[in-house]
Amino acid sequence: MNRLAAEWIGTVFYIGKLPLAPGTWASIFAVLCWYFLFQSVNPFALPAISLFLFLIGGIASDTIVKHSKEHDPSRIVIDEWVGQWVALSMMPVNIRTGVVAFVAFRIFDIIKPWPVRKMEKIPGGWGVMADDVMAGIMAYFVVLIFYAFT
Repeated sequence: MNRLAAEWIGTVFYIGKLPLAPGTWASIFAVLCWYFLFQSVNPFALPAISLFLFLIGGIASDTIVKHSKEHDPSRIVIDEWVGQWVALSMMPVNIRTGVVAFVAFRIFDIIKPWPVRKMEKIPGGWGVMADDVMAGIMAYFVVLIFYAFT
């Protein structure tokens, strides 16, 4: 993948270049896009799109990592986007789901408990993507538990 395309994809159209907490900005935009775009869409669409974004995000992230010589450049936010959408997959599209999934995902992404930290050790762009997917999976279960008790 050429570097310009990798930057566009990896930074999610330059959201990753926003100052202060680019990953949080990407998660916010991912939740907003989910809320406005997936109101009446087949529930299987989001996991399918997330898988596609994971694949192109892994390639883009790998290109950026190789050229920057950084392990996980903060401007790469396609991983947060995909992880956030994993947390929202197959869930009711409403504000409660968005808030719970956002908070849970950001907590797991920031504190990086064992399975997330383990995924982070995968080399290159695939490790950049994998740790956020794991944080998204963990957040997904938090949302499931939330709905089980409300």
